[in-house]
Amino acid sequence: MGRDNLQHEFASRRLRHATRRHFLKDCATGLGAMWFAMQSQRPAAASGAPAGFLAPPARAKRVIYLHMVGAPSQLELFDFKPELKRVDGELCPESFLEGKRFAFLQGRPRMLGPIYPFKQHGESGAWFSDRLPHMARCADDFCVVKTLQTDQFNHGPAQLMVHAGQPRMGYPAIGSWVTWGLGTDNADLPGFIVLLSGGRQPRVGKALWSSGFLPSVYQGVQCRGEGDPVLNIANPDGVTRADRRALIDTLDALNEQTYEEFGDPETLTRTEQYELAFRMQAAAPDAMDISREPAEVLGRYGAQPGGESFANNCLLARRLVERGVRFVQLFDWGWDSHGSNASEALDDGFRAKCRQVDRPTAALVEDLRERGLLEDTLVVWGGEFGRTPMQENRGGVTSPYYGRDHNPNAFTVLMAGGGVRGGYTHGETDAMGYDVVRDPVPLRDFHATMLRLLGVDHERMTFPFQGLDQKLTGVKPARVVEQLLA
Repeated sequence: MGRDNLQHEFASRRLRHATRRHFLKDCATGLGAMWFAMQSQRPAAASGAPAGFLAPPARAKRVIYLHMVGAPSQLELFDFKPELKRVDGELCPESFLEGKRFAFLQGRPRMLGPIYPFKQHGESGAWFSDRLPHMARCADDFCVVKTLQTDQFNHGPAQLMVHAGQPRMGYPAIGSWVTWGLGTDNADLPGFIVLLSGGRQPRVGKALWSSGFLPSVYQGVQCRGEGDPVLNIANPDGVTRADRRALIDTLDALNEQTYEEFGDPETLTRTEQYELAFRMQAAAPDAMDISREPAEVLGRYGAQPGGESFANNCLLARRLVERGVRFVQLFDWGWDSHGSNASEALDDGFRAKCRQVDRPTAALVEDLRERGLLEDTLVVWGGEFGRTPMQENRGGVTSPYYGRDHNPNAFTVLMAGGGVRGGYTHGETDAMGYDVVRDPVPLRDFHATMLRLLGVDHERMTFPFQGLDQKLTGVKPARVVEQLLA
């Protein structure tokens, strides 16, 4: 249901559950206070007042965000630097180290040229390495942003910055902001769904899809790629759907009593979550069952029903947005290429990760395009920061494997569909790919641009918390990067 409808339902429940005792207890402010409470439940956008946060036209209706956990090396994928290849093996310039913080680099490391060959692709001439041949086929769909910047150089805080706009836990994820602001088009499925692959959760776990200080009904719902999509979604043996309905009705009655006694709005959230879970029992198994897809589609993605993989999750993402889910977030673990062992090496484990994501990412973009969904579905692909042009030398010792340390100064994100400017490369880094020399894009500007594509004004979509009108973009000035818009 839309955000307006959901808020109206919350307000209606409050009024239905209000007893004469509560009315009299609160009568110091009386009917005026009740009217004001009703008005406060209406989103600003619904009133049509200037204070509303909608900024039409919305070019995107939904988002699929593909996050490569650990931060893939832009220097091996998108940001071709022939000069870096020329200085491969030379000692790093002292100027690269002065006043900088690193996770593991020590002393004076050596420069490391790009490991893989690059070619230009499509009419746009976008650079892709040979590690991503399928994604390169979609070069003219992608808007390649080479100059993202963050102020965090460790994974957990940097991932929070990408997804919540703050390096600390307790803030809403962008998927929560979007569903709070815009609602969802399918009342039988969560508006914000999270899918994991790679065998591990991100460093800060569920904080990346938390609703923070927003009502908890807007938090992301993690679904599984194998087995039941949500634990305990199937009724136990001997329990019918009618039995489950009777149980939910009983829980609703108990929650009504609790709300009458304490008046906590989170009690209403709990009731709504029970109701959503009941509806999901019918809708989720169908939506999450990729075995219903034709063999040709499964082969195109490289998906295998019954398992957990990035390919399966990309196909699931398409099925979910088809059914009206507003925000689908994928996290794929395994991109932290320090070179401390084979699995983290740019010349070993990195190859395997590229093979795992290349085909399904391209299949997702092409599938959405062919179904007429890409034009209003925003697809984002990226990590939490970039990698250094210097080879990592953990402990001051050069590893036998190739690897790079964290670099918050510049990293690359791909965007497609949803009103972005396909076939466009934004910004430029220096000859070593170390820092931005033209058109920097701080994360707050990136968030402002995403919200603008969804038809939301980042300055006016606020939520009062701890004495501040909180925003996804934070307190520093943020701007929409107009060059990224089609």
